[in-house]
Amino acid sequence: MKKTILLCAACAISMLTSAQLLEVVSTQQLRTPSGEELKVAGFSPKGDYLLLTNDVNNGLIHYDLATGVTNTISEASGAGWSVKISEDGQSIVYREGYMDANQLMKHNIVKYDMSDKKKAIVAKNQRNLNQLVHANGANSVTINEDLHMILVHNGKNIVLAPNGTNEAYNWASISPDGQKILYYVSGRGCYVCDLKGGNVQYIADHCRAPQWYDNKTIIGMHDEDDGTYLTASAIVAYNLQGQKQILVNREMMAIYPYAANGQIAFSTAGGNVYLMKVK
Repeated sequence: MKKTILLCAACAISMLTSAQLLEVVSTQQLRTPSGEELKVAGFSPKGDYLLLTNDVNNGLIHYDLATGVTNTISEASGAGWSVKISEDGQSIVYREGYMDANQLMKHNIVKYDMSDKKKAIVAKNQRNLNQLVHANGANSVTINEDLHMILVHNGKNIVLAPNGTNEAYNWASISPDGQKILYYVSGRGCYVCDLKGGNVQYIADHCRAPQWYDNKTIIGMHDEDDGTYLTASAIVAYNLQGQKQILVNREMMAIYPYAANGQIAFSTAGGNVYLMKVK
């Protein structure tokens, strides 16, 4: 009798935590330039183009989803790391790395204008790799050198450490309605908090590289490794109530999802790029 009760309880928990949050309409592999092994570095808010980079974040390529035409924005080191796209999709802010005369790696922060294809250096000679980079006039959030979150609000930098100052934070972003912050704490999992760092809500242990799909839904990768190599990785959707749905099975080795306008773009460990349409 006790085993039966425990089994029923386990089934009830499973039903509560698993749900169909999104309906997958289609999934297609995108053809990359010259068959290169690339990964997604960004997705325009309107869902009309992707930004692609290589496995070590060198170079930045614009990929037009309507035509499949690509354009190389930069070939610089680090250009594909922590790219920011403006809300209207017309401005892209990224890094261009170089070695100075003392063989120190430094970065220029560059703004690329989609309308005239011109670049402008926003900041020069940045040594700190966590230097704030943002393309929007609204609130933005990034990670500082202490791996704490920095909220930029009304032109002021506010340090947030909602899970404690001894934790390391990563992958921070603000919800589409501007009310919540999504972030990952190393070794602990994915969380959501308000703009003051309060009302902390746990989402999942293994939701890494989390992104907002909408104000109530989050996507992330559940990756596994053997201590050296990636062995499996799934793309999973979560809601704020803790329910989840596996969108891409772990055997596909899917990594780093991005969402925009009813679409989810992701890469695989083998360097393939996919676009999934959902509703």
